[in-house]
Amino acid sequence: MTVTYSSKVANATFFGFHQLLLRWKGSIYKLLYREFILFALLYTVLSVVYRIVLSEDQKRLFEKLSMYCDKYAEQIPVTFVLGFYVTLVVNRWWNQFVNLPWPDRLMFHISSCVQGKDEYGRLLRRTLVRYVNLTSLLIFRSVSTAVCKRFPTMDHVVEAGFMTPEERKVFENIRSPHLKYWIPVVWFSNLASKARQEGRIQDSIDLQNILNEMNRFRTWCATLFGYNWVGVPLVYTQVVTLAVYTFFFACLIGRQFLDHTRGYQGHDLDLYVPIFTLLQFFFYCGWLKVAEQLINPFGDDDDDFEANWIIDRNLQVSLLAVDEMHMNMPHMTKDIYWNDCDARPPYTLAAADYCIPSFLGSTTDMGSGIKFSGSCTILSIFLMFAGFGSSPPSFLPRCQVLEYFKYE
Repeated sequence: MTVTYSSKVANATFFGFHQLLLRWKGSIYKLLYREFILFALLYTVLSVVYRIVLSEDQKRLFEKLSMYCDKYAEQIPVTFVLGFYVTLVVNRWWNQFVNLPWPDRLMFHISSCVQGKDEYGRLLRRTLVRYVNLTSLLIFRSVSTAVCKRFPTMDHVVEAGFMTPEERKVFENIRSPHLKYWIPVVWFSNLASKARQEGRIQDSIDLQNILNEMNRFRTWCATLFGYNWVGVPLVYTQVVTLAVYTFFFACLIGRQFLDHTRGYQGHDLDLYVPIFTLLQFFFYCGWLKVAEQLINPFGDDDDDFEANWIIDRNLQVSLLAVDEMHMNMPHMTKDIYWNDCDARPPYTLAAADYCIPSFLGSTTDMGSGIKFSGSCTILSIFLMFAGFGSSPPSFLPRCQVLEYFKYE
């Protein structure tokens, strides 16, 4: 459900971001409109009560309370606490993205190093990549609500073809109180070692490379599990949430427009609608909603990771790479630049402006802007301190190189 808009902002244009403000899916409006409406309604109710319901003595008491809340609400460090919290959450979100398990490196090694175009060789390669995908599926089932809805039980995993009924029996007979995503990793390692013993993997270095890549893949899976296990400390989330909502609870009273005839400082105008207070609520609570959406990117929000798509893509491309594409290559032919030492791919008319000369360094054209003038003062001082007198030694450059010069 990732919302992609990269093509809309490929170039900087006049008010280039304004078109993004009109989108609903993945927008701050979709996340915040309920809280925003509730805040506006509560503010309106208090304003009506103050203006119509309260007596004069009650109004004076409410006005004192309003000025008190307005004065001390600004002492709540909302910007500092919220900014640091959102930065922490965004960093965690991005680190989880860069640790998503992709089997591409593994499938390349398996396709090139596990030999045999017979049925057993095909079975061997497909089983290896199936174990790889089973490992990631077991992790995604434990951290992603979307994947858990798709594969709620091991029956669904077997039915989807990630595990055979015989493998499921072995899997369930292994007694362990921990998450058993590591079992397919052990199966993979044992099967790869067996392939080396049978000569399907012809070199121990190839086996080592395959196992190293599998260990890298397992590390990605373990990292996702770790992020799911150890989240942002609950106390920090509570502090930030309380700071934001306490601030705006105080604003409900403190930002009311008071009777301007009383001469209260800052209450010369009665605009009825607190425009800047509403904007402040929109920005601060929107900031908090950003953290709320990104703190766990494996849910059902608009900007959460497409875990189910990742599972489908990884299985499809890995099986294709080790089976149909195994040792299946196009015939080699000479390229069009075979007799040309300076290969220059053509440009279309639309891309002609992108054809630029190579960058040779910022000092390349400095020689054309230098003018020599003056005497050999610098050289003379250098020779005096070096003890050469007035005659330069043979290994020194010419006088013109060291003389005083200036740039145009």
